Amino acid sequence: MAWITLVVAGIFEIGWAIGLKYSQGFTRPLPTTLTILSMIISMGLLGMAARTLPVGTAYAVWTGIGAIGTALLGIYLFEEPATTARLVCLVLIAAGIVGLKIVTPT
Repeated sequence: MAWITLVVAGIFEIGWAIGLKYSQGFTRPLPTTLTILSMIISMGLLGMAARTLPVGTAYAVWTGIGAIGTALLGIYLFEEPATTARLVCLVLIAAGIVGLKIVTPT
């Protein structure tokens, strides 16, 4: 259950990272509110997952999910570059997440 909680926390991390762009420096009320709400949910779920999982693993996986999702949405939503090198680096982050899942006892 901790791993599922951690994945959901990572999804909310993506939400707040993308929300930062839409809030335009916290000047737009609705995107700002949704961004802050995503931050609170994401951190709360990370804290719940860290009760069971090693904190280093939980944090690394959480940030990895956030980094991959935010980069991919940046490519899709904001036409950021999708270079081969960038995509390979995202695959390496994903491999690290999978590796941590495999070697972390639960």
